[in-house]
Amino acid sequence: MAARIDEMTRSRRAVARNVRAGGIDRGARGDVAREDQPWAWDESRWRGCVERVRAGRSVKPQAWPGGAEVAVALSFDSDHETIPLRNSETHPGRLSQGEYGARVAVPRILRLLDHHRVPASFFVPAVSALLHPGEIGACVAAGHEIALHGWIHEWNATLDPDTERDLLMRSIDVIERLSGSRPVGIRTPSWDFSDHTLNLICELHLTYDSSLMADDEPYELLADGAPTGIVEIPVEWIRDDAPYLTMDRYAGTRPYTPPRELLRIWLDEFEQAHREHGLFQLTLHPHVIGHRSRIIVLEQLLEHISSISGVFFARHDEVAAYLAGLDPGATRRGSDTTGSETAAS
Repeated sequence: MAARIDEMTRSRRAVARNVRAGGIDRGARGDVAREDQPWAWDESRWRGCVERVRAGRSVKPQAWPGGAEVAVALSFDSDHETIPLRNSETHPGRLSQGEYGARVAVPRILRLLDHHRVPASFFVPAVSALLHPGEIGACVAAGHEIALHGWIHEWNATLDPDTERDLLMRSIDVIERLSGSRPVGIRTPSWDFSDHTLNLICELHLTYDSSLMADDEPYELLADGAPTGIVEIPVEWIRDDAPYLTMDRYAGTRPYTPPRELLRIWLDEFEQAHREHGLFQLTLHPHVIGHRSRIIVLEQLLEHISSISGVFFARHDEVAAYLAGLDPGATRRGSDTTGSETAAS
């Protein structure tokens, strides 16, 4: 009897592993369907998965504007209350953590960016924008980009194409109404890029995405092997504050990295980008980086980068415009464009 129990336990564990791996036939009462196991896929299936969205040609320029030696593109994901809301968490505690991002962190960040005359891109879920319309106005007035970041920080991979399209179109409408201009770029919530996302980006005539990780430098996205004309400004968890500093009291997520250690990591990333005459891109979250003991990391990073000649500070839409052969300064409506070309000074 004990042996049978052990066998059943091992079987349940095996089934659980296969469920997590996505290789289970859920209609087979827990029996694993052989043809659904990745090792049993034929070449057309696994190759099709890989080639659905792929990195195409590099669009790293031979030179940056003004003869700059390196480009720096800072971004802030203003998630605020949408993370708990997405998860149906409506208790005041978690919502207040997001509220801190809008109430305290964003004003602190805007003052720091203004001090260094650095433009940035703010990727904002539509629900965050509706909750904090004044933030959108303040960012626009300071010359920053407002870009798409989903409706309520939803998981795109769980959505059918029609729902994903509807949420994206609604998000475009909200951001355009509150910012005064139609957004041209997107960062999918949690970088969750579905099988349909690229088609929707093309359908809605966006010019760039910033959700994928196939290169250090910008590249053109391919859809089933075909060039799309969409510029990917790649992200990476290494250049994101959340993996280092996130705290969740109900899970095993803990901030084990001292904030000042991030400065060493991001300086190394910047210095290597500088040597390669490439792009240094950084993803930050106001409710994460905006605390007193953490904003100092961004402050010291900007002090170091600003002390170096030959740096092109740019919003993500400006980077995408320049790579498309356009004037990057023309994308910043009604603001002084000289701040984006530190290299010229």
